[in-house]
Amino acid sequence: QVQLVESGGGLVQAGDSLRLSCAASGRTFSSSVMGWFRQAPGKEREFVAAITRSGAWIKYVDSVKGRFTISRDNTKNTVYLQMNSLKPEDTAVYYCAARLGGPSLSSLPSAYDYWGQGTQVTVSS
Repeated sequence: QVQLVESGGGLVQAGDSLRLSCAASGRTFSSSVMGWFRQAPGKEREFVAAITRSGAWIKYVDSVKGRFTISRDNTKNTVYLQMNSLKPEDTAVYYCAARLGGPSLSSLPSAYDYWGQGTQVTVSS
């Protein structure tokens, strides 16, 4: 069992930065691929970024490349999403997720086994 708790969301202006954190409980964090997803009102949940167990491999959706950075600290059981140059279209509820079923990065929500409750990010223009 893995419990995930996100924090760090908020209301910012376009061009600002935020850092999201996701704290995980349980001994399986270091063996989990971790991902960040987001969901805007009326839209499907969208993949944002994922990172392998060691942090050696990372994947981003094209719309955030160069602006967002995913990282993890296995000693703290925490994964981060640094978001720079935020845009109004980044407004969404952001979720972290843990994938225990395999070592590969995946952009599919169905590939992830555990989810946090989400944190709201709102970017005003």
